[in-house]
Amino acid sequence: MKRYFALSAIGKDRPGIVADVSGLIYECGGNLEDSRMTRLGLLILLSGSGEEFQYRLSTGCKRLEWEKHLSIFLTPLEAFEGKPGEKGRIDLYELSTTGMDRMGIVHRVSRLLADHGINIADMQTRATPSPESGSPIFTMKILLEVPASVSAQALLKELNRLGEELAIDISLKKS
Repeated sequence: MKRYFALSAIGKDRPGIVADVSGLIYECGGNLEDSRMTRLGLLILLSGSGEEFQYRLSTGCKRLEWEKHLSIFLTPLEAFEGKPGEKGRIDLYELSTTGMDRMGIVHRVSRLLADHGINIADMQTRATPSPESGSPIFTMKILLEVPASVSAQALLKELNRLGEELAIDISLKKS
């Protein structure tokens, strides 16, 4: 039976962290389903089969923590009960934001989306220094699963109103 796990690993940035963790998953007979990796850590959704898989993976994570000085968290997940949109049609949209970095942008945007029953399938955020002033510029890119019952025009109107309030530019396009 296929089992799913979330694995996060955090440690001092160095070459080889991704190779170490992905090597462990490979050695245990697992498969990377989805991942996000950045300088100081990574988050992986992985799967594997067999009675011994979870034991080998858990033991291997403890070994990597000790040998490679990583903090690793392994969490078993419930089996997926189908795919998003099976209960009704969904449309995929890409939402992008750009503006001066400030607290609350992710929360306010994600709350508006959740209030409309919109699922965030993927999200990437980054704060980078402005070339002119050095002040941090925040960008966010989100892949949305929007129920067909949600009006894209009404959603964009609400997003633009929120963008004005937060002083950020927001764009929404069908994916």
